[in-house]
Amino acid sequence: MLTIALNAFREAVRDRVLYNLVLFVLLITAAAVFLGELTAGQEARTIVNLGLSSMLLFGAFIAIFVGVSLVSKEIERRTVYSIFSKPIGRGEFVVGKYLGLCLTLLVNVLVMGVGVSLALVAVGGGSLAGSIWGAILLIFFELTILTAVAVLFSSFSSPALSALLTFLVFIIGNFSASLNEFAANLGSRGAQIFFGVIYYLLPNLAHYSFVANAAHGDFPPASMIGAAIVYAVVYVAILLVITIIVFSRRNFK
Repeated sequence: MLTIALNAFREAVRDRVLYNLVLFVLLITAAAVFLGELTAGQEARTIVNLGLSSMLLFGAFIAIFVGVSLVSKEIERRTVYSIFSKPIGRGEFVVGKYLGLCLTLLVNVLVMGVGVSLALVAVGGGSLAGSIWGAILLIFFELTILTAVAVLFSSFSSPALSALLTFLVFIIGNFSASLNEFAANLGSRGAQIFFGVIYYLLPNLAHYSFVANAAHGDFPPASMIGAAIVYAVVYVAILLVITIIVFSRRNFK
């Protein structure tokens, strides 16, 4: 699994799309420095809001588009046949690929976080440069869940459909609290059950939203971070088990 994970990481690093995304986020952060000059002394808050939001958005793009190519890229290159001709289980392949993608996301999140911190220091917002890392940690674990979702869809669907479904999960997951309130206010019992099932079945990514608080210098409490990590680990484990079961049934002959 470690060999597969490192190989997946090296492949992702060689992908120019990742460099372009990181560069684009850094450019957005640099633009926030100039934009902040127009916000009546709120330069630091503007940088945090724009920088962390961009980090989440482009991190999601990386998780989706790299994650959905888990199987399709190996099949197109016909490397999947040589991989499974060796004593490598399909479960080891799936988990290894997933860990490689998470390592890629970790490196990208760290680079983006350093860029935002440097921008804050440049405008005199050094006090926020340390507090944003709690929000960055939550963003990373949110992306690990999204990556597991992308890997699951890639195990049985086409890359285009997998990307679309994963993006929908990302959108719904971040608005899960609103979805739950919407379901409670509906008059139809059937509609309440339908939206209630979606609320409890899909990942509740709203728990990882801390950008607005970080812009005010707040650091997530230890209980919030601990609960977020446990939730991510359990949810990812369930998704990977399902992925391995589905992937094991695929015929590559």
